[in-house]
Amino acid sequence: MSTLDKETQDRINQWLSSEYDQETVSKIQQLVDQQEETELLDSFYKELEFGTGGLRGIMGVGSNRMNKYTIGKATQGLANYHKKQFPDQQISVAVSYDSRNNSQSFGHLVADVFSANDIKVYLFKELRPTPMLSFAVRHFGCQGGVMLTASHNPKEYNGYKAYWNDGGQLVAPHDKNVITEVNAIKSVSEIKFERKDSNIELIDADFDQIYIDANLALSIHPEAVKAQKDLKIVYSPIHGTGITIVPKMLNAWGFEQVAVVDEQAQPDGNFPTVVYPNPEEEEAMSKAMQKGQELDADVVMATDPDADRVGVAIKLPSGEYQLINGNQIGSLLTYYVLSSKKDLGQLKANDYIVKTIVTSNLFSDIAESFDVKFYETLTGFKFIGEVMTKVQGKENYLVGGEESYGFLVGDLVRDKDAVNACAFIAEMAAYFKNQGKSLFDVLISLYMKYGYYKEKLTSLTKKGKAGADEIKQMMADLRADLPKELGGIAVSEVRDYEKGEATDMKTGQKSKIDLPKSDVLQFITMDGDVISARPSGTEPKIKFYCSVRETLEFTEDYGQISNRLDDKVRQMMADIVKD
Repeated sequence: MSTLDKETQDRINQWLSSEYDQETVSKIQQLVDQQEETELLDSFYKELEFGTGGLRGIMGVGSNRMNKYTIGKATQGLANYHKKQFPDQQISVAVSYDSRNNSQSFGHLVADVFSANDIKVYLFKELRPTPMLSFAVRHFGCQGGVMLTASHNPKEYNGYKAYWNDGGQLVAPHDKNVITEVNAIKSVSEIKFERKDSNIELIDADFDQIYIDANLALSIHPEAVKAQKDLKIVYSPIHGTGITIVPKMLNAWGFEQVAVVDEQAQPDGNFPTVVYPNPEEEEAMSKAMQKGQELDADVVMATDPDADRVGVAIKLPSGEYQLINGNQIGSLLTYYVLSSKKDLGQLKANDYIVKTIVTSNLFSDIAESFDVKFYETLTGFKFIGEVMTKVQGKENYLVGGEESYGFLVGDLVRDKDAVNACAFIAEMAAYFKNQGKSLFDVLISLYMKYGYYKEKLTSLTKKGKAGADEIKQMMADLRADLPKELGGIAVSEVRDYEKGEATDMKTGQKSKIDLPKSDVLQFITMDGDVISARPSGTEPKIKFYCSVRETLEFTEDYGQISNRLDDKVRQMMADIVKD
């Protein structure tokens, strides 16, 4: 006796019809015959949502999976929207893909559908990173673009990032309008799958040099690189697209000692040497750190499969290597860019930086100390890109980033760019080494100047429909019973970004938050500590971010204060993270 609800069963029956190819129908029928009801429910309980960043999901058959039909439908909806937005124009889009299983075939499928709709497609001949797709949209003057990637998700996932004509991911009103167009497609017969070769132009490896040269023009201290051309750099692409461009970029910058982690150099969608291809994870960085130790490297870096995020390990005075988090990487980059430009007399009155609401306030502290304006956005680099586009021509973007290891120096693209970041991290290491300082020395000096910020991210994974419902309930429970204190410290303010309001917990006074609505809760304590709760938009997770701060006066107190802040984080997190 089936326990599936009628809506799910109706979707299954639709997918068993002759509209779908025989291979798809056979796989679904097999699940039905074997009474795999949990798999059927997760595969069909909803349509795979074309969310505000595109699609992301597990590959397989079904309406809630990444496959030929869900990708075809998304692309047809996007094509329909482009035609409405750009009537009587020759529309063009750029398409790229990463090293994930099926990414190349999905990329060609997307190109087929666009071309069948008489849209010109600039299709990368081989896999290339997400930031190069953003760059290509701007370089070729395209109306949009699509990147096939699930970023750092596990190997069973794939995804579809949609871009607009500024090179940024879709934002309001286009995101919701495209979703409407996609949802308006009710039949497979409405999707044009027949490729028109005449509408497709391949982007070959010559394009790499255009991208490299544009980035190289942003270099702040080429003389430091020249002096430190033998800086020892270890790099891993973690089986992703970074191998196609990061070593070339570093060599073009002038670095001659770039050692690639051989075991992780080959693009491979099974990511055989890691559990998750995510440079936020210590396990994923372990081989690069091991090689760094062997070579006595100055800096160790690794990028995720689509090379938009970068993880970094730095050398401690003890000779050991330590991973630094996204807040630390971004703070170092922000300080390097702003201090260098000030020293060179290049800071302008209209310069600005950008960070997200869950990113360390150390970013904004640094900006304020240099009298540089800062913007704060919702989580997701597309919102940073949106700010860049809005103030383009009036204000000058310098650097921006988010705690999830995404950074960008200069405004060549409208997305996070680990290729660009790798080059600037290496240049920054060379510049400070030229002054006799390590990146660890610089980090400690930032803590002594601005306060020792310590952050921790805790993620709870909740898979499938049951997991999605549980995450929704967790946020509802938090809103229904707001914590009055965290770790024994009174909560002074609660910011509910879904309601668009901040509440003073002492007076009850409410004030408006001038950002788009988003399912995020933020708690600020009397000490100025911040804890944020946020369901992930790209993974089946709910995330809790904690940031605490204490004054650091003497270098020798670093270890003691670090331990004290760790204890504080643990106590605060215990009061809010309920699994």
